[in-house]
Amino acid sequence: MKSSTTPFTALALAQQQLDALDASLLRRRLKQTQSACDVEVKVAGRLLKAFCSNDYLGFANHPRLIAAMAEGAERYGVGSGASHLISGHSVAHDLLETELARTQQKHIDDARALFFCTGYLANITAITALAGLGVGLQAAKQNAGISIYSAKLNHASLIDGVKLAAAQTKASVHLFDHTKLAALNEMLQADSAAHKLIVTDGVFSMDGDLAPVADLLAIAEAHDALLIVDDAHGFGVLGKYGHGILEHFQIQSNRIVYIGTLGKAAGVSGAFVCAHKLLMECLIQKGRPYIYSTATPPAIAHTVLASLHLIEGEEGQARRAHLNQLIAIWHQELQLDHWQISSSMTPIQPLVLGSNAAALSASKQLDEAGYWIPAIRPPTVPEGSARLRITFSANHSTQAVRELIAELQKIEALVYISSETKSV
Repeated sequence: MKSSTTPFTALALAQQQLDALDASLLRRRLKQTQSACDVEVKVAGRLLKAFCSNDYLGFANHPRLIAAMAEGAERYGVGSGASHLISGHSVAHDLLETELARTQQKHIDDARALFFCTGYLANITAITALAGLGVGLQAAKQNAGISIYSAKLNHASLIDGVKLAAAQTKASVHLFDHTKLAALNEMLQADSAAHKLIVTDGVFSMDGDLAPVADLLAIAEAHDALLIVDDAHGFGVLGKYGHGILEHFQIQSNRIVYIGTLGKAAGVSGAFVCAHKLLMECLIQKGRPYIYSTATPPAIAHTVLASLHLIEGEEGQARRAHLNQLIAIWHQELQLDHWQISSSMTPIQPLVLGSNAAALSASKQLDEAGYWIPAIRPPTVPEGSARLRITFSANHSTQAVRELIAELQKIEALVYISSETKSV
């Protein structure tokens, strides 16, 4: 049957949306890479110096992990065939989950971990299932209530998880500034809900700063709330053994739900949720995204297990030390007159330019100089805070960072002069 060429409403609406994005300089476009993830990447036939990936330890192209992937595929095949609760839960998944739980056992008693396809899926599952614990209270006790407190700068996956949980459970949602916790404490003091969740990033992905987890935990303890920490950008990077923000701050509590991502510093794919075994059992029974998703291929789990051994071992410790050296050079040697430099002590080092036009111009000039550093614009960051999000990998050399500093200092002057000329 021949399709109709008659225009219809959805196409017109789509065109309006795209035109509005173009007018606001907010339309994004895909770039196709032609080589493995590394600090130099082939894009459209050009070799670019990449300072934009989340491969913080440089493991995404590590020969031991490439070998582990091949070994896993040979042993387990390339697919899982079904969801975990049908027939897709492999011994490879089980071995990995046991080891992931071990990384948090000093911080959470009777810790259990579940492996997920993505961090997005892990966050949505954890928030919706754990918010749902309060539904039974609502049924048994009038006006029992569920409240969710979410940090304003949380990642989109946390925001969407909170929205979905609120829609499913009729929970009230409150936003808080993670740098001003007195206000959060006051909101919780006035909250009579029987079931409360505090949701935060561990490392805020666009600013690189750490959540004050110890202070958040104290507030959670005072008001009997669960504390959900998405440590996507901390796992593998923070702590002596790379176990993340709980190790970094030496925190222990059974009311913490810890979420780590395995496609960033670990260099592979997936994510995990780790908490007290009773909470994790509820995720298995009530976490709809987990229940109804095909399990990640066992070969991926096998590869992540190999990555975990690298993260904890001598090589991982040496790579974290090198990352810290790169960060120190950055803060010691970078001097800019007009762009806002972050005080972040993580591999995420944003430069805030303000306008979308300035960020796009700087990114374009960096591209012409052989660098890949995309402009980050709303809604990923707040209006008026468009930026260059620069990230370091342990595969970057000290010379490469110094060369980037020199290039940025040259480009800053050109972008500023151009913007000033246009405003006159």
